[in-house]
Amino acid sequence: MTWHTRTARALAAQVQAGSTTAAAVADHFIARVQALNPALNALVQFHPDRVRAEAAGIDQRLAAGAHLPLAGVPVTVKDNVWVAGYAQQQGSRVYDGFMAPRDAWVVARLKALGAVVLGISNCSEFACKGTTVNPVYGATRHPQDPLLTPGGSSGGAVAALAAGLGLLAIATDAGGSVRRPAAHTGLVGLKPSPGLIPHPWGFAEPNYGLSVIGLLGRTVADVAWLFGHVMAFDAGDPAAPPLPLDLGVGDLQPPPRSLRIGWSPQLGCGFAVDADVAAALQARVDALRAQGWQIHDADPAWPAGTREYPLIKLQHAGLHALYGRHLAAGQPPIDPDLAAQISLGASVTPAEVGEALRLRERITGALAAYFDSFDLLLTPTAPVTAWPIDQPGPPLIGGLPAGPRGHAAFTPLFNYAGVPALSVPAGTVRGLPVGLQLVAPRYEDARVLQFAAVVEGTGS
Repeated sequence: MTWHTRTARALAAQVQAGSTTAAAVADHFIARVQALNPALNALVQFHPDRVRAEAAGIDQRLAAGAHLPLAGVPVTVKDNVWVAGYAQQQGSRVYDGFMAPRDAWVVARLKALGAVVLGISNCSEFACKGTTVNPVYGATRHPQDPLLTPGGSSGGAVAALAAGLGLLAIATDAGGSVRRPAAHTGLVGLKPSPGLIPHPWGFAEPNYGLSVIGLLGRTVADVAWLFGHVMAFDAGDPAAPPLPLDLGVGDLQPPPRSLRIGWSPQLGCGFAVDADVAAALQARVDALRAQGWQIHDADPAWPAGTREYPLIKLQHAGLHALYGRHLAAGQPPIDPDLAAQISLGASVTPAEVGEALRLRERITGALAAYFDSFDLLLTPTAPVTAWPIDQPGPPLIGGLPAGPRGHAAFTPLFNYAGVPALSVPAGTVRGLPVGLQLVAPRYEDARVLQFAAVVEGTGS
């Protein structure tokens, strides 16, 4: 069988129509996990009997006449998103022995619609690092080359999906943790507008107000279809919009030719980009121009102080508030990179927190002003391809020494501004995928998905 090469939507239609069963699909994917996951370390909790039981329940519901739009679709869930009854740790010894007490909102929704949880995907500790390695489970490897990292913090999610271990993946994005790994593995990764996928309970979030549930798929159409089913209003989520919204994202319509599109290859910040990555993305933009799309070279005018991860002190302070006591006690062991962040958080002053929040307001305003002139912004997702697994980041970007977050510079500003952003595959460099990032004003998620389908088609 080739179910792992199907779209999620097509497979669900087959199961719903009775041309195959959820149980047969589950057996196929269980076999793939058993064969491929040991080399990848992408799924860190995998229980075949539980997968088969969920699939059998789906078949029983279908036999009783239920309509299940996601019938039998295997989905993986990141280790920081609760799935009831699973041991989940966010890659941290702090959570040794923790069992998720209930499903996260999005997981409950998926199960209600007929999806099957295939397993729990690996992430960096507390989902706060750009590679996927932690003290509990170790490192996740890139599905194309085991010597490379798939990025982070959602590296397990993308490695599994790119290897055909599931057809969709649920993850989180607080600064690019869905989009950058998607770019490194040739997948579509969506960071929606805040609150559109409710997340009212679960692990405490060090990046309060920045993290959202993100969606991963192999095609834009699959991601849009999934988004249409899990988008909802829940007043328990403080980021929820004040009124229920119907954005029309489930069935993609062609975008209007009148779109005003800006292309910013260094995002107006002078961010370094590897020359071959820049050339590949420029070629994709030029191909879109050749199709008649009006794309203008135009950078956002960011406020002073905007640079790579300008609000990182908020993450440090959040980590210290949650885990400073564990670091002080010396047990359990914490990833040295995360321990350094927690230690830095101890010295963040209230004035610095206030300054960061004010800068966030100015960043939001600057991007809103950009969207007065443009409907869509195109920019790199990541300035590099995947790098060696034993390095926390590439030492050089664009031939220049790279800071610790240089590889991540292009994504966090859009978390700060609370706008939808998506990475879509845009070619390969040295045989490795690169991604183009699409950004639109808040709640214009459909616009991002519509034009992502255009970008996707340009490369086919």
